[in-house]
Amino acid sequence: MARSLSRFTITEDGEDYLLTIEDDGGETLELTATYDQLDVIAEALIEHLDADEDDMEVDEEDEDGDEKPVR
Repeated sequence: MARSLSRFTITEDGEDYLLTIEDDGGETLELTATYDQLDVIAEALIEHLDADEDDMEVDEEDEDGDEKPVR
């Protein structure tokens, strides 16, 4: 069963980066990644979030009169 993400950090580790991912049970996973690998991850996240945003319905307006998406 998949565990829930609690938090993550990205820190520089020499020429690479250290990703520390913690689940809601406190267990951590540490991964080393290059700049290019982080860039691929960032692009994938943006693509998925943009697709999800496009799928959201517009149902009401916020205080400024802008439409607010509703899931």
